[in-house]
Amino acid sequence: MYRPALIMGALFAALSVILGAFGAHALAEKLGPDLLQTYETGARYQMYHALALLAAGLVYSHLPGKAIKWASAFFMMGIILFSGSLYLLAMLKMNGQVGLGGFGLITPIGGLCFIIGWILFIAGCLQKR
Repeated sequence: MYRPALIMGALFAALSVILGAFGAHALAEKLGPDLLQTYETGARYQMYHALALLAAGLVYSHLPGKAIKWASAFFMMGIILFSGSLYLLAMLKMNGQVGLGGFGLITPIGGLCFIIGWILFIAGCLQKR
């Protein structure tokens, strides 16, 4: 078991539920349908990758290796960059800001982190003991 992945996976999952509920109940009328969908996408991808972190933490006990640890790190970076930037974008637009400006590149970088994490996860599963 890889304890940091398990702890962070559980933390990110809890935060996903909290932020998703906050968006659905407190922000639904303020955001509008398009921004609410953006916000919900952030929460959904956060939960997917929180679950991936939990899986990585469990898989590590059977297939210990650097690839699984790196996959966990990339999942965490992806959550922060991808989901975090979507939350921030929705909040800025809700308050009349146009967007993230040059920081808008953070979202696809976060998506790339997710992809790299999954590739590393696969590599870790394919490694021989």
